[in-house]
Amino acid sequence: MDKKRLRQRLQKRLVAIPSQRRSEKSRNACRNLVSTPQFQNAGAIMLYLSLRQEADVSEAIQYGWQLGKEVCVPDISCNKGCITPVLISSLESSYSAGVSGLRNPLNGVPMALGEIDLVVAPALGFDRVGNRLGRGGSYYDRFFANAELKASKCGFGFAEQIIDSVPMTAMDVPVDFLVTDEEVIYCNQNIVEGE
Repeated sequence: MDKKRLRQRLQKRLVAIPSQRRSEKSRNACRNLVSTPQFQNAGAIMLYLSLRQEADVSEAIQYGWQLGKEVCVPDISCNKGCITPVLISSLESSYSAGVSGLRNPLNGVPMALGEIDLVVAPALGFDRVGNRLGRGGSYYDRFFANAELKASKCGFGFAEQIIDSVPMTAMDVPVDFLVTDEEVIYCNQNIVEGE
């Protein structure tokens, strides 16, 4: 199946999850995320501001702050096709919403890529070897390919988003591990469960 049709199928799957169930599944996924050694050991974490149908990482953001971690989110420039990590200190901050529905922080301090220990990224779908199917903008693929970024890469979503195989191109960058509401899947042997 080509990426376009697969995106449509996965988008329908996400929309079909009732709102209350989505909230419950998001909380479970956040609990799984914060229990990983990669989250526990990170000093600075990049999470994201979720779209309505995506797994909501708000609980993990709050927990990160409680543990004294620096938390940044992506400021996505559609014109430049790039992500700038921006430190935030509140989920009540001001955000702009673009045509795509992406929320970008209006204020905040850009963070150096080399300072980030863990990047938690959304997608429409993942397979069990870490390949991710994004929304088609390739923002995260370009971000992950930056040599300055040394962080562990985590795909975050619902169990319904795990599929048999994601079609890949040379530009696509897989994640090191996946976290859903049901499990944690380590894909990269260099990022093992106990580290």
